[in-house]
Amino acid sequence: MSTPLLQASNISHSFDIQLYDNVNLVLKSSTSTAILGRSGSGKSTLLHHFSSFLKPQQGEVILLGHDIYKINESDIEELRRRDIGIIFQFHYLFKGMSALQNIQIATILAREQIDEALLERLGIANLMEQKISELSGGEQQRVSIARVLSKHPRVIFADEPTGNLDKETANLVMDVLLEYVEQEHATLLLVTHDEEMAKRCDATYRLADKKLEQIDAF
Repeated sequence: MSTPLLQASNISHSFDIQLYDNVNLVLKSSTSTAILGRSGSGKSTLLHHFSSFLKPQQGEVILLGHDIYKINESDIEELRRRDIGIIFQFHYLFKGMSALQNIQIATILAREQIDEALLERLGIANLMEQKISELSGGEQQRVSIARVLSKHPRVIFADEPTGNLDKETANLVMDVLLEYVEQEHATLLLVTHDEEMAKRCDATYRLADKKLEQIDAF
Protein backbone atom coordinates (compact mmCIF):
# COMPACT_ATOMS: atom_id res chain seq x y z
CA MET A 1 0.00 0.00 0.00
CA SER A 2 1.44 3.38 -1.03
CA THR A 3 2.07 6.11 1.54
CA PRO A 4 -0.49 8.97 1.34
CA LEU A 5 0.79 12.20 -0.16
CA LEU A 6 -1.22 14.08 2.44
CA GLN A 7 -2.70 12.97 5.73
CA ALA A 8 -4.54 15.52 7.88
CA SER A 9 -5.74 14.45 11.32
CA ASN A 10 -8.08 16.08 13.84
CA ILE A 11 -7.95 19.54 12.25
CA SER A 12 -9.86 22.23 14.15
CA HIS A 13 -9.85 25.99 13.64
CA SER A 14 -11.85 29.08 14.53
CA PHE A 15 -11.76 32.81 13.97
CA ASP A 16 -14.70 34.64 15.56
CA ILE A 17 -16.62 31.37 15.36
CA GLN A 18 -15.69 27.71 15.09
CA LEU A 19 -15.18 26.88 11.42
CA TYR A 20 -14.71 23.13 11.74
CA ASP A 21 -13.72 20.51 14.25
CA ASN A 22 -11.96 17.13 14.00
CA VAL A 23 -11.46 17.20 10.22
CA ASN A 24 -9.60 14.23 8.75
CA LEU A 25 -8.52 13.75 5.14
CA VAL A 26 -6.16 11.45 3.23
CA LEU A 27 -4.94 12.14 -0.32
CA LYS A 28 -3.30 9.34 -2.30
CA SER A 29 -1.31 9.41 -5.52
CA SER A 30 -3.17 9.32 -8.85
CA THR A 31 -6.40 10.54 -7.23
CA SER A 32 -8.48 13.71 -7.27
CA THR A 33 -10.60 15.00 -4.40
CA ALA A 34 -13.13 17.84 -4.27
CA ILE A 35 -14.42 19.77 -1.27
CA LEU A 36 -17.78 21.49 -1.66
CA GLY A 37 -19.26 24.01 0.75
CA ARG A 38 -21.15 27.26 0.93
CA SER A 39 -19.35 30.60 1.01
CA GLY A 40 -17.88 31.19 4.46
CA SER A 41 -17.86 27.52 5.45
CA GLY A 42 -14.07 27.50 5.67
CA LYS A 43 -13.11 25.65 2.47
CA SER A 44 -10.29 28.00 1.57
CA THR A 45 -9.01 28.13 5.15
CA LEU A 46 -8.87 24.34 5.19
CA LEU A 47 -6.89 24.43 1.95
CA HIS A 48 -4.43 26.86 3.54
CA HIS A 49 -3.86 24.42 6.40
CA PHE A 50 -3.15 21.56 4.02
CA SER A 51 -0.87 23.61 1.76
CA SER A 52 1.44 24.87 4.57
CA PHE A 53 0.24 28.49 4.76
CA LEU A 54 -1.86 28.49 7.93
CA LYS A 55 -1.23 26.38 11.01
CA PRO A 56 -4.47 24.94 12.38
CA GLN A 57 -5.25 25.59 16.02
CA GLN A 58 -5.44 21.85 16.56
CA GLY A 59 -4.40 18.85 14.52
CA GLU A 60 -1.57 17.58 12.35
CA VAL A 61 -0.81 17.80 8.63
CA ILE A 62 1.63 15.29 7.13
CA LEU A 63 2.48 16.43 3.61
CA LEU A 64 4.85 14.33 1.49
CA GLY A 65 6.13 12.67 4.62
CA HIS A 66 6.73 15.93 6.51
CA ASP A 67 4.89 17.24 9.55
CA ILE A 68 4.72 20.64 7.90
CA TYR A 69 4.15 22.73 11.00
CA LYS A 70 7.15 21.23 12.77
CA ILE A 71 9.84 21.47 10.09
CA ASN A 72 11.94 24.58 9.47
CA GLU A 73 11.05 27.35 7.02
CA SER A 74 13.75 26.47 4.48
CA ASP A 75 12.37 22.94 4.15
CA ILE A 76 8.85 24.34 3.72
CA GLU A 77 10.09 26.71 1.00
CA GLU A 78 11.72 23.81 -0.84
CA LEU A 79 8.44 21.87 -0.78
CA ARG A 80 6.58 24.92 -2.11
CA ARG A 81 9.08 25.50 -4.92
CA ARG A 82 9.17 21.94 -6.20
CA ASP A 83 6.45 19.66 -4.86
CA ILE A 84 3.39 21.80 -4.09
CA GLY A 85 1.31 23.51 -6.76
CA ILE A 86 -1.33 26.08 -5.80
CA ILE A 87 -3.94 27.35 -8.26
CA PHE A 88 -6.18 30.23 -7.23
CA GLN A 89 -9.36 31.67 -8.72
CA PHE A 90 -7.40 34.88 -9.27
CA HIS A 91 -4.17 34.11 -11.08
CA TYR A 92 -1.59 36.42 -9.38
CA LEU A 93 0.54 36.75 -12.50
CA PHE A 94 3.16 39.47 -13.07
CA LYS A 95 1.39 41.85 -15.43
CA GLY A 96 4.55 43.58 -16.68
CA MET A 97 5.97 40.29 -17.92
CA SER A 98 5.10 38.07 -20.84
CA ALA A 99 3.23 34.80 -20.44
CA LEU A 100 6.48 32.91 -21.08
CA GLN A 101 8.39 34.88 -18.44
CA ASN A 102 5.69 34.15 -15.87
CA ILE A 103 5.98 30.43 -16.48
CA GLN A 104 9.80 30.55 -16.55
CA ILE A 105 9.90 31.96 -13.02
CA ALA A 106 8.34 28.78 -11.67
CA THR A 107 10.37 26.37 -13.79
CA ILE A 108 13.68 28.01 -12.92
CA LEU A 109 12.94 27.86 -9.18
CA ALA A 110 11.84 24.23 -9.49
CA ARG A 111 14.75 23.37 -11.82
CA GLU A 112 12.39 22.07 -14.50
CA GLN A 113 11.82 22.68 -18.21
CA ILE A 114 8.72 24.20 -19.79
CA ASP A 115 6.43 21.50 -21.20
CA GLU A 116 5.55 22.62 -24.72
CA ALA A 117 2.89 19.91 -25.03
CA LEU A 118 1.16 21.31 -21.94
CA LEU A 119 1.02 24.77 -23.49
CA GLU A 120 -0.55 23.29 -26.62
CA ARG A 121 -3.04 21.29 -24.55
CA LEU A 122 -4.13 24.44 -22.73
CA GLY A 123 -4.41 26.39 -25.99
CA ILE A 124 -1.87 29.05 -25.00
CA ALA A 125 1.26 28.09 -26.96
CA ASN A 126 0.70 31.01 -29.34
CA LEU A 127 0.37 33.52 -26.48
CA MET A 128 3.82 33.17 -24.92
CA GLU A 129 5.25 36.46 -26.18
CA GLN A 130 2.23 38.52 -25.16
CA LYS A 131 2.17 40.56 -21.98
CA ILE A 132 -0.20 39.31 -19.30
CA SER A 133 -2.13 42.58 -19.48
CA GLU A 134 -2.93 41.83 -23.14
CA LEU A 135 -4.59 38.49 -22.37
CA SER A 136 -8.20 37.76 -21.50
CA GLY A 137 -9.12 36.51 -18.04
CA GLY A 138 -9.49 32.93 -19.29
CA GLU A 139 -6.12 33.07 -21.03
CA GLN A 140 -4.48 34.45 -17.92
CA GLN A 141 -5.93 31.63 -15.82
CA ARG A 142 -4.61 29.03 -18.25
CA VAL A 143 -1.16 30.64 -18.09
CA SER A 144 -1.39 30.46 -14.32
CA ILE A 145 -2.22 26.74 -14.48
CA ALA A 146 0.64 26.14 -16.92
CA ARG A 147 2.98 27.92 -14.52
CA VAL A 148 1.95 25.57 -11.70
CA LEU A 149 2.01 22.33 -13.69
CA SER A 150 5.30 23.13 -15.44
CA LYS A 151 7.19 22.67 -12.17
CA HIS A 152 5.78 19.10 -11.89
CA PRO A 153 4.26 19.28 -8.41
CA ARG A 154 3.27 16.09 -6.62
CA VAL A 155 0.36 17.75 -4.81
CA ILE A 156 -1.94 20.34 -6.42
CA PHE A 157 -4.20 22.54 -4.33
CA ALA A 158 -6.81 24.34 -6.43
CA ASP A 159 -9.08 27.01 -4.92
CA GLU A 160 -12.03 27.68 -7.28
CA PRO A 161 -9.73 27.45 -10.34
CA THR A 162 -12.68 27.46 -12.77
CA GLY A 163 -14.81 30.02 -10.92
CA ASN A 164 -14.29 32.81 -13.48
CA LEU A 165 -14.22 30.64 -16.61
CA ASP A 166 -16.87 29.81 -19.19
CA LYS A 167 -18.06 26.20 -19.22
CA GLU A 168 -15.94 25.10 -22.18
CA THR A 169 -12.74 26.53 -20.71
CA ALA A 170 -13.59 25.21 -17.24
CA ASN A 171 -13.93 21.69 -18.64
CA LEU A 172 -10.66 22.04 -20.54
CA VAL A 173 -8.90 23.10 -17.33
CA MET A 174 -10.35 20.12 -15.45
CA ASP A 175 -9.36 17.79 -18.29
CA VAL A 176 -5.76 18.99 -18.07
CA LEU A 177 -5.62 18.78 -14.26
CA LEU A 178 -7.06 15.27 -14.15
CA GLU A 179 -4.77 14.08 -16.96
CA TYR A 180 -1.78 15.47 -15.08
CA VAL A 181 -2.77 13.67 -11.87
CA GLU A 182 -3.01 10.35 -13.69
CA GLN A 183 0.14 10.72 -15.76
CA GLU A 184 2.36 12.07 -12.97
CA HIS A 185 0.91 9.96 -10.13
CA ALA A 186 0.13 13.21 -8.34
CA THR A 187 -2.92 14.22 -6.32
CA LEU A 188 -5.40 17.07 -6.73
CA LEU A 189 -7.42 18.73 -3.97
CA LEU A 190 -10.10 20.95 -5.51
CA VAL A 191 -12.09 23.44 -3.45
CA THR A 192 -15.17 24.56 -5.34
CA HIS A 193 -18.82 25.52 -5.18
CA ASP A 194 -19.38 24.01 -8.64
CA GLU A 195 -20.92 20.55 -8.27
CA GLU A 196 -20.36 19.77 -11.96
CA MET A 197 -16.61 20.19 -11.52
CA ALA A 198 -16.66 18.32 -8.19
CA LYS A 199 -18.40 15.34 -9.79
CA ARG A 200 -15.41 14.82 -12.05
CA CYS A 201 -13.15 14.02 -9.09
CA ASP A 202 -12.62 10.55 -7.66
CA ALA A 203 -13.94 11.55 -4.23
CA THR A 204 -16.13 14.42 -3.08
CA TYR A 205 -16.58 15.88 0.38
CA ARG A 206 -18.88 18.55 1.75
CA LEU A 207 -17.84 20.99 4.50
CA ALA A 208 -20.96 21.86 6.51
CA ASP A 209 -21.99 22.19 10.15
CA LYS A 210 -18.30 22.27 11.18
CA LYS A 211 -17.71 18.79 9.72
CA LEU A 212 -16.09 17.43 6.59
CA GLU A 213 -18.03 14.43 5.30
CA GLN A 214 -17.69 12.36 2.17
CA ILE A 215 -20.56 12.42 -0.32
CA ASP A 216 -21.40 8.99 -1.69
CA ALA A 217 -23.60 10.32 -4.49
CA PHE A 218 -25.17 13.58 -5.64
